[in-house]
Amino acid sequence: MQHVKRKRGILAQSSIFLGLLIVLALSVPARSETLRDAMADAYTNSQLLDQNRFLLRVEDEGVAQAVAQLRPVLTFLASANRDLVGNTTTTTAGLVAEWTLYAGGSRRLSLEAARETVLVTRQGLVSVEQQVLLDAATAYLNVWRDLQIVDAREANVRVVTQQLRAARDRLELGEITATEVAQAETRLAEARASLASAQGQLAINRELFLLAVGREPGGPSGLGTLPDLPASEAAADALARQNTPTIRQLQHEVRVADLAVEGARASYRPTLSLEGQYTETFQAPTPNAEGESASIGLSLSIPIFTGGQLSSLERQALAQASATRSALLQQVRVNVQIMGVAWSDYRIAGAQIASARQRIASAEVALEGVRQEADLGVRTTLDVLDAEQDLLDARINLIEAQTSLFAAAYSVLSAAGMLTVDQLGLDVPSFDPSTYADTVSGAPVRVPSVQGQRLDSVLERFGRD
Repeated sequence: MQHVKRKRGILAQSSIFLGLLIVLALSVPARSETLRDAMADAYTNSQLLDQNRFLLRVEDEGVAQAVAQLRPVLTFLASANRDLVGNTTTTTAGLVAEWTLYAGGSRRLSLEAARETVLVTRQGLVSVEQQVLLDAATAYLNVWRDLQIVDAREANVRVVTQQLRAARDRLELGEITATEVAQAETRLAEARASLASAQGQLAINRELFLLAVGREPGGPSGLGTLPDLPASEAAADALARQNTPTIRQLQHEVRVADLAVEGARASYRPTLSLEGQYTETFQAPTPNAEGESASIGLSLSIPIFTGGQLSSLERQALAQASATRSALLQQVRVNVQIMGVAWSDYRIAGAQIASARQRIASAEVALEGVRQEADLGVRTTLDVLDAEQDLLDARINLIEAQTSLFAAAYSVLSAAGMLTVDQLGLDVPSFDPSTYADTVSGAPVRVPSVQGQRLDSVLERFGRD
């Protein structure tokens, strides 16, 4: 009788111990680190964002170069020739100025295309920003989930160990058979294997966190609150069709392709240029053999026959424009599909959370019943272990469903084009893509000047050693 009471006490303490450990694992943080902290650090530390900011700078310089094409070009030319027969040296120095006055509108089209290309690259930068933040959120959620699962499985190992000890004590007293002890030993081996697997998965996701955020993970403080999502699935679908950076990027690419068609057609038109030249000539040792000349004039060129090249370029530009429009329409379909999946995952995760909570409640009741029946001798140790395992599985399912809910929520934001630092209100240094563009849009010359100093300050602000 005394051993029956002791068995009842051990089983009751084991269940309470497991429940308390899992609750604590779900609610008490190791250190204060929120999901927003992880996303903010990922944005700040991202070398991928830095890379694409520099690529945006490359396109900004394309605008400066297109502006420079509208201006005259001044060139200094010098030459020296030695006449070996006459033993004289002729030296020539001069300035040559060239200015294209009219090129069929091609230079204006090039400038407009360069500006549209900048807008394409800016939207590409927003896409990268969204991916960086989504990767950080995913990494944080995975580490949080794995930590909770590891804690729960460690608690399970401790509980099964205690139950194995109780089974061995009862075996010595002849209350159970060796079979039940072997079953408890098997269950302990399974619990340890599951714990090792969970610890391994946690180690993997810690490495992925380091890659996504740029630092080692701390102790996730919890999931926090869900972000604000579109009011309905229809609203989310509308955002996916027109608000995402991928759609806006392709819209600008369509405009670039249309400008390329106009540029190809401008190649048929004449080109008018203004040319000026001033030259001085010196000859030695012949005395008074010096001279100077100056000229100014207009030159006009009209393409008459180019072997079909211009026609081919026009057809090529038209084909590229059609291909870009098709890519835009296809991207709309892709975005709608991505949003549909993300929204469905969000609803499924919500249903799974409700189901997991109901399962936990039922498993707790079942465990209590099995434990009482075991005290009366109508249940075996394995029955109690199975009931404990059902409760553990239900709690782990809840952890995974909560993680899936938040992951789906941030996927919805990404699919809607709303996963940016501005939309989320993250406390990070702001990056204004127009700052550098405004500085170089006038094609400044790199000389010691106020404008040159301003350009240097922008380079230092956004550059990284």
